[in-house]
Amino acid sequence: MNALLFPGQGSQIVGMGSEFYENFDIVKTIFKEADEKLNYNISKIILEGPENELQLTQNTQPAILTVSYSIFKVLKDEFGFEFKNFNYFAGHSLGEYSALVCAESLSFNDAVYLLNERGKAMQEAVPVGKGSMLAVLGIKAEELNNMMQNINFKEGICEIANDNANGQIIISGDKDSVQLFQNLLKEKKIKSIPLKVSAPFHCSLMKPAAEIMKNKINKVKFDDPIIRIINNVTARAEKNSKTIKDLLINQIYSTVRWRESLLNMEGDGVKNFIEIGPGKALIGMVKRTIKNSNCFSINSIADIKNIENEFKK
Repeated sequence: MNALLFPGQGSQIVGMGSEFYENFDIVKTIFKEADEKLNYNISKIILEGPENELQLTQNTQPAILTVSYSIFKVLKDEFGFEFKNFNYFAGHSLGEYSALVCAESLSFNDAVYLLNERGKAMQEAVPVGKGSMLAVLGIKAEELNNMMQNINFKEGICEIANDNANGQIIISGDKDSVQLFQNLLKEKKIKSIPLKVSAPFHCSLMKPAAEIMKNKINKVKFDDPIIRIINNVTARAEKNSKTIKDLLINQIYSTVRWRESLLNMEGDGVKNFIEIGPGKALIGMVKRTIKNSNCFSINSIADIKNIENEFKK
């Protein structure tokens, strides 16, 4: 059984997708559609930078979608990949929008618009410098949660943002609370790494962003996806478009339950995981979580040719 994975924020790099853009007219068309929908040249930011503009979350989010969807369309329309042979699509955070587009639940134009608005809303929810995120390594989510329950954060927020893989968890919250928790981790000799982020994503501080996005998401047409989508909030497959809408709103301030999502797919018999889009972060998470899995990432035409005989059937 097969699953297709779509990356989230952090995988972006200037020039991503350029080989596909240069070689396939369908990709040029997709990039042009994104430019027209956003009413500015996101294509130039993706292909040429500058990097500081690509790193702005309102640009990063639609940019990663544009590249992931472009690679998907090349696989499907140019190389003849049969995605009816795939049992699940799953996306990490904003990657869930990419999954929904590729599963024909959401139009590309609507997704580009929503992710641009999502990026703005998430950035504006918390003033720059007031939030913080921290990667915690070598500890289970349950243990981390127990530690958090025993700390008095007063009015502060410190929560698990991403349960990414075995021994790889991201926490998020206000700067003081995250610092307090980091001090405790140091005392217990648990490794942690502060992340360079512009806002504390996937925690309760993002609820104002969810309120803004609720109105925007509910105005957009969603269909039931043709492939089962693993949802970040529940770590389970969802096929009902109304449920998917509601969970996309909740996802903004909820934990991304990626490790559980991978385990649930494995439990249903998935052995082959293919990541399409910039970077290889998701495949790394699969390898940390699932032994004996077959992992592939597609960032280039050569990557497609290496696996086309396996998945075109």
